[in-house]
Amino acid sequence: MDELKKLIRDIPDFPKKGILFKDVTPLLGNGEGLRLTVRKLADLIAGKHVTKVVGIESRGFIFGTALAHEMGLGFVPVRKPGKLPYQTVRESYSLEYGTDAIEMHRDAVAPGERVVIVDDLLATGGTMAAAAKLVRAVGGEPLAGLVVIELKMLNGRDKLRGLDVHSLLQY
Repeated sequence: MDELKKLIRDIPDFPKKGILFKDVTPLLGNGEGLRLTVRKLADLIAGKHVTKVVGIESRGFIFGTALAHEMGLGFVPVRKPGKLPYQTVRESYSLEYGTDAIEMHRDAVAPGERVVIVDDLLATGGTMAAAAKLVRAVGGEPLAGLVVIELKMLNGRDKLRGLDVHSLLQY
């Protein structure tokens, strides 16, 4: 994983003062790094009988779509409010620098579908917990949460009890 860590750039004071942003764009721009990341994410859920991948806006779209493609599964975008054109379910959550909400199409996950939720980063866990609630609200079963980066000092896993959480890189 050291080769992947070398592809993560630190941006101080983004999006606001006091935040050290972990920028994955150098990783995305490196073909071998991106390929390795997607393969490692796929390995984490091999044999779990996942039926769909849910990706959280916006960098979760990138890793989630690549993972869905790698595994031959469908992809579900979870977006900020007002961005999806069909009937949605909404969940509000807290994050390390404010509050927000996310939405998913009401019919994107069928009852009983087994899904994995993907994002680039796990910080306080609010976004992924909200995504898991959306999946449950429509009858789906969130099996696992996958992230490229976990900021362990923020204890995001505490909000994700009952969800099998995996991260490739920890800081």
